[in-house]
Amino acid sequence: MAVPFDSKRLEVAGAEVPVVEGILQSTTSGAAQYSISATGSLVFVPGGVQATQHRLVWVSRNGAEQPLAAPARAYVFPRLSPDGRRVAVTIQGQEVQLWLYDLSRETLTRFAFDGKFNTNPVWTPDGKRIVFNSNKEGPVNLFSQLADGSGGLERLTTSEHLHFPMSLSPNGQVLAFVEVTPTTGYDIWMLGLGDRRAQPFLQTPFNESVPQFSPDGRWLAYFSNESGRWEIYVQPYPGSGGKWQISTEGGTEPVWNRNGRELFYRNGDKMMAVDIATQPSFTAGKPRVLFEGHYVQPPGTTPNYDVSPDGQRFLMLKPDEAGEAAPAQINGVLNWFEELERVVPTGKK
Repeated sequence: MAVPFDSKRLEVAGAEVPVVEGILQSTTSGAAQYSISATGSLVFVPGGVQATQHRLVWVSRNGAEQPLAAPARAYVFPRLSPDGRRVAVTIQGQEVQLWLYDLSRETLTRFAFDGKFNTNPVWTPDGKRIVFNSNKEGPVNLFSQLADGSGGLERLTTSEHLHFPMSLSPNGQVLAFVEVTPTTGYDIWMLGLGDRRAQPFLQTPFNESVPQFSPDGRWLAYFSNESGRWEIYVQPYPGSGGKWQISTEGGTEPVWNRNGRELFYRNGDKMMAVDIATQPSFTAGKPRVLFEGHYVQPPGTTPNYDVSPDGQRFLMLKPDEAGEAAPAQINGVLNWFEELERVVPTGKK
């Protein structure tokens, strides 16, 4: 669609009209696959409105797959409960909502009902509550709810900025979350769940995201673009000290092995693993590839996979083969501004 605009009066100067038909668009994010250059070229992916369907699959350390019985849905951000029996997962659609999948009973049930945007689940260490972000009361802030769905939402933060929960300390007292602001971008904050006090942990001109407490609570893994690309780092928590770069050729989505001796992350389609030792001092081994495959990348910075309690399997999202075929071409139109001027005249050349 296009509409003429008066840049002097800063107002719309006519009615909107369709200018290109049949562009691929997502029902989950609303994203349309097109771009326009300053010189008047148009490129777009032909198609229609499509829902991206994913499957939940177990992947072993050597890449062997085992599909789950859960139906194909527009899943993102699967999170295993501490006992490994349930999965909290977001399903995207006209609304973005949290659901729970029971692995033994093979049942999928809706979890959150307040607000139209509930996502990014984080289980408390005892498995009794789930922390997530929601737009129930305006800006997307942090809330929690009992894992059995009772009791309603409990608000944890009140801010005009976006908040994303990422990890809870092993004692369940501190929540590491990400705040997004126009000035410093993605920053890492800590929220004391007892007094509801939030304090910045990493707030720099660079972007830092996905803070993950180590199983012993003494270390925090995260990724940052301070080097010019995303890399994984670990630094002590809460005390002062230096940081260690864990990845060597880029990395995102850090997740700890629950034994605390290994850190996983993704580099494109590769699942990476790094051996970690904390005694007598912190050391990190050389990153190695566990497996490689076309599994769904996250729509943001939040990890789009999880690891089983024994560290031997990875809960991944795989594109549904029964869904619509992937686009096979990109269309280009040169001198498109001439056609645009004809269809949506502005009275100027």
